[in-house]
Amino acid sequence: MENKLKIKALLRVLLTIGLLIVSVPIFAHHGTNISYDRSKPVTLKGVVTEFRFANPHPQLYVDVTDSAGKVTNWGCEIAANPYQLILSGWTKQRSIEELKPGITVSITIAPSRAGTNAALLIKVVNEKGEELLATPAGGQQ
Repeated sequence: MENKLKIKALLRVLLTIGLLIVSVPIFAHHGTNISYDRSKPVTLKGVVTEFRFANPHPQLYVDVTDSAGKVTNWGCEIAANPYQLILSGWTKQRSIEELKPGITVSITIAPSRAGTNAALLIKVVNEKGEELLATPAGGQQ
């Protein structure tokens, strides 16, 4: 009888530990304020090299040429996931049509806190001045 109680107590402890281990990844998702500096938005003009409509976050890649002629490829993460973009009217087909490689765009970004060429995308404007994609300050955290 005493062994049965010990086994039940041990099972409860193991179950609790198991639930804690499984729940940790839920809290591990990064917050955008940790990675990107929203207090210092930057606007750049460049040429689209790629748009990835993929989970967990779509990404836009843009070649930006500085005044010295040096080209830097910026990787810009969109805070929303593909499903959220679809709900707002932005589809994969629209991405293919409006953000195809070779298109010149102006992007407003929250740059990486690490100083890399990675950024959180805030806004994309085409050559006609039409806002293609925008999120309030880069989206939710």
